Amino acid sequence: MRRLIVNADDYGLTPAVSSGIRHAHQAGIVTSTTAMMNCASTAEALETARCDCPDLGLGVHLVLSAGRPVLPPEAVACIVRLGGDGRFPQREALLERADELDPGEVEAEWRAQIEAFVAVVRRPPSHLDSHHHASYFTPALFTVMLKLASEYGCAVRMPPATLEAASAVLRARGGLPQVAAALAALRRVLDSPQAAAIRRPDHFESRFYGSETPAGQLNAILGALPEGTTEIMCHPAFDDPELARLTSYNAPRVNELKALTQPGLRARLDAAGVELITFRQL
Repeated sequence: MRRLIVNADDYGLTPAVSSGIRHAHQAGIVTSTTAMMNCASTAEALETARCDCPDLGLGVHLVLSAGRPVLPPEAVACIVRLGGDGRFPQREALLERADELDPGEVEAEWRAQIEAFVAVVRRPPSHLDSHHHASYFTPALFTVMLKLASEYGCAVRMPPATLEAASAVLRARGGLPQVAAALAALRRVLDSPQAAAIRRPDHFESRFYGSETPAGQLNAILGALPEGTTEIMCHPAFDDPELARLTSYNAPRVNELKALTQPGLRARLDAAGVELITFRQL
């Protein structure tokens, strides 16, 4: 049996990102999304999703490397001091000094982000993942995410392949020996009894992100899906000048949206016996 979750990250980052994700669900194959609860437009975007897209899975995109915390800056002083002006640090700064973070402060901030989601959606998230894969930067951060997933009874983006996908980011922290050691430490957490009890897909697919030919790459991935449940990570959006000021990954999101809404895509998956699901069906 082959099942597929197509999860769109960054819901709420800008209104055009959120509307693009909803369109990718309504007219394409996106089944799930994860919301950035520290963004100004997220609460309204979640209300729209609840009304207009009742079958769209809704989770939380845990944030440590963009914007401002949900908690007051003084409650997460060890994090915001890396960014300055009460803001989260950029990804590179977070990577460089992730070992200095207080896990207790991270847990409090991530719990606040989840509680902000629950206040709007009125139920726990379907699953947790993290912006820039930050929850995989250290075993301590990974452990915090697992603890919260267990507490809220939700799934996580946590197949072994995610650790390999994160290795390119981890490489910024040093040479190959350091990367190997970091991945080995993460795998020990992944193999722990705590991790074994938490629902997650069998496979994680990151190759769609950043592809120069997104439609062709998506079709190749879909044509070679393994047995079990696969999650494809994606970032669709409508064209957005506001987003262009935040990230260079703007135009590629428009191309992702086109690829995810190719005519006949759902019918092709049905014909191939691939079931589209959300994290709640794991």
